[in-house]
Amino acid sequence: MRIRYRPLGLLLAGLAIAGLSALSAVTPAHAQEQKSATTVRPEIGKPIQAALDLLKSKRGKDALVKVREAEAVPDKTAYETYLVGLVHGQAAAAAGDASTAAHAFETIAASPAAPAGERLQFLAVAAGQYYAAKDYGKAAELATRYFKGGGSDKSVRTVYVQALYLSNDFAHAAKELLVDVQAEEQAGTAPAEDQLQLLANAYLKQRDNAGYADTMEKLVRFHPKRDYWLAVVYSVSTRAGFAERLALDLARLKLATGTLRTAAEYLEAAQLSLQTGFPAEAKKIVDEGYTAGLLGKGADAERHKRLKDMATKNLAEDKKTLGQDDAQVAALKEGTALLNTGFNYVLFGRADKGLALMEQGMRKGGLKRVDDARLHLGYAYHLAGQNQKAIQTFKTVHGTDGTAALARLWVIHLARTA
Repeated sequence: MRIRYRPLGLLLAGLAIAGLSALSAVTPAHAQEQKSATTVRPEIGKPIQAALDLLKSKRGKDALVKVREAEAVPDKTAYETYLVGLVHGQAAAAAGDASTAAHAFETIAASPAAPAGERLQFLAVAAGQYYAAKDYGKAAELATRYFKGGGSDKSVRTVYVQALYLSNDFAHAAKELLVDVQAEEQAGTAPAEDQLQLLANAYLKQRDNAGYADTMEKLVRFHPKRDYWLAVVYSVSTRAGFAERLALDLARLKLATGTLRTAAEYLEAAQLSLQTGFPAEAKKIVDEGYTAGLLGKGADAERHKRLKDMATKNLAEDKKTLGQDDAQVAALKEGTALLNTGFNYVLFGRADKGLALMEQGMRKGGLKRVDDARLHLGYAYHLAGQNQKAIQTFKTVHGTDGTAALARLWVIHLARTA
């Protein structure tokens, strides 16, 4: 499932003005106060002063006209060239000509007349303007130079990684984004939603299913929206090696996260629960399907009713026989039957007895699939309202057949309420 992210767009389109607001006060009068190497001749100073006045009035295109008058003056000194280039960049940015602005700021960043403490800022502005002009390769190049020079502005970092992505360098973009995400996690800060969306898409573009799945897990952990849960559950269930026998376990997670979406999904989940011998669970699933307005209507309404009647009948029969086989089950050498019997008690609302039986079954051992058992015990703790124990149990699931993936998602889901 492909997810959306909000692109940077023209976030830094105005950086040339905002970032250099202090420099926009440069005037010929100010320049004349400097040493002789930084003086400005009147034939350059007058149009530059006029351009600055026009910029204050937000008349960028008119300011460009005045800048070009100054540019036409021959034999400019290094300082005059720098000053003209600076105002040219500001005027072009104000006029919406990002490409011209970018080139101007890139040029003055290398000028020997540019103040040493401001050259990095010019590179940052140039990167932003190249991004605004959709020249993503140049934006990434200038941002790289900015960081190599010691820059640390987060806005430039954003330009950099998105420029990598938009220039189709997905592997590099993913690598850089992951560095940022991991740094934020280590600092105890939730990575931004847009940042994780971009990382997920960078993995998708490379068909890196493992990276995509890991990032989707981060999205549901830090920004638990239904669309993300839909995507991450789908990703887990379609991953190579996901065992078919976990279909009911998958449905249980979907039910908990509100991602059972269709009548067919509710029907399948209820039927699987009946087949496994848990009519109490099947009845609950059917009832929730009716409450959601997905069952009991349309061409299959009669089929839905038959399933509901079957679940109700089986539930009544199960109530009559509940507990009759407890002694026989306890005498068995291995613990599978104890686990199933205990789980059924939990479904009937008798959590104390049910969990005790399940724990006894785990201790007895002899289980064919230990990770399945741990997954079911964790789910039973959750149904009993003991989410901390559920989380602890889910963390012990290590199977590579989908059990551990489901357990991790349960931990993420329950961690917000435990």
